[in-house]
Amino acid sequence: MDVSARSTSTRSYTKDSFSVPTVLLRLEGATLMLGSAVVYFALGGGWLLFALLLLAPDVAMLGYLFGKGAGAYVYNLFHSYPLPAALLAFGSFAGQPLAVSVALIWFAHIGMDRAVGYGLKYASGFKDTHLNRV
Repeated sequence: MDVSARSTSTRSYTKDSFSVPTVLLRLEGATLMLGSAVVYFALGGGWLLFALLLLAPDVAMLGYLFGKGAGAYVYNLFHSYPLPAALLAFGSFAGQPLAVSVALIWFAHIGMDRAVGYGLKYASGFKDTHLNRV
């Protein structure tokens, strides 16, 4: 299938699931997950907070109660880098170690999702992601 002829709604996910860019994006996610966890624990973070908050961003799936478009928007907002980056910057500059810890756990969650193939969502449905069809 010609790449230029594909659209988001007719995308062939089976061929793209193990393409070089997709594999690199998954490795990038694994790197983010491991790097964030290493920094978190190097800064003295505890296992309990890590375990309690690792899946917290998935609460954003509740956005799907308001439809596919709203769900994708809310999910993507909490599964992309700007919000945890802002929290990390705030925590670093304001001397708030809890904010730094939460941001690192949040980054670890995003990396974990990317590593296993859960990407940012398209409004066409929860299973349609930028990495593949889940």
